[in-house]
Amino acid sequence: MTATGLIGDGLDTPFLAVDVDALDRNLTRMAGVAQTRGLALRPHVKTHKCPEIARRQVGHGAAGLTVATVGEAEIFAASGFADLFIAYPIWAAGARAARLRAVAEQASLRVGVDSAEAAQVLARAVAGTDVEAVVEIDSGHHRSGVQPGRAAEVATAAARAGLRVSGVFTFPGHSYGPGRREQAAADEAAALAGAAATLRKAGLDVEVVSGGSTPSAAIADGVALTEIRPGVYVFNDAQQAELGSCSWSDIALTAVSTVVSGAGRRVVLDAGSKVLGADQPAWATGGGRLPDHPGARIVALSEHHATVVLPEDGGVLQRGDVVRVAPNHVCSAVNLADELVVLAQGIPVDRWPVAARNANT
Repeated sequence: MTATGLIGDGLDTPFLAVDVDALDRNLTRMAGVAQTRGLALRPHVKTHKCPEIARRQVGHGAAGLTVATVGEAEIFAASGFADLFIAYPIWAAGARAARLRAVAEQASLRVGVDSAEAAQVLARAVAGTDVEAVVEIDSGHHRSGVQPGRAAEVATAAARAGLRVSGVFTFPGHSYGPGRREQAAADEAAALAGAAATLRKAGLDVEVVSGGSTPSAAIADGVALTEIRPGVYVFNDAQQAELGSCSWSDIALTAVSTVVSGAGRRVVLDAGSKVLGADQPAWATGGGRLPDHPGARIVALSEHHATVVLPEDGGVLQRGDVVRVAPNHVCSAVNLADELVVLAQGIPVDRWPVAARNANT
């Protein structure tokens, strides 16, 4: 089985296609998860970088949006989104300070901090605005963030610098591994509850207790947390399917690619790392997956080539066949594309610009 006949005529491969029906199912499902657990949903738009999809998320009840950079905040604020959280320890100096102030004049804005120094720099940058500071906590991913016991230290420094501190947040990124999501969710709840307690003990109000990755969102603690910020769920990807966070039918974005070389059980596609992204965790089964050929594996990935091996008991592919490829990490793939081709029942119906592509500063 190939994707031929599902994508219409006249589209050169490779391109990224969004199955709008699967997309809407994913949006509905995560909105239901948040409602059932009594949590606000503030999806991370770095996954799709697309205002059209953000509007659908808000239509499904999202309380606001999460972004990773000032650049993303600028684009989504300009697109009319009025409640943004930059979930990143921004160093708000130089030109970035003026840009941050400009965003704050367009939208309600929260910004992450994980040190007294960063809080002081942020306070100077946004003095006179209503920007809120949220203290980032390390709940086990060991990237940015402070240990829960140091949350009040950072929060107090931020408050003394003139910022309104609204709470704490974390990213349980260690959920991105086989069999890890339960422990990551437990670590997240414990770290955030501990951090929130230190703020309250220091006399600070805690309105926001924010967490949630796509793998752990469905089991996020509805008592310890107030909101979740999953991103990948909107499309899902090969990683999520292999982790068991979704089924293969839940993958809403694929790269549509043509077999350009080889035939039979070993072929080469025209979608390489410049389309699919290069991410490949050690536990992944290859450089992406072919949802319509479950036994196939991408055994090598170059800039413009993907080498696919099909199993002996599966089908074969011929030059000219068109197939769908699920990237390992959909966020990286989207950041390589100018637009997304929207499919309804397999027929192209629209094209959505990736407006925040390369908005990395």
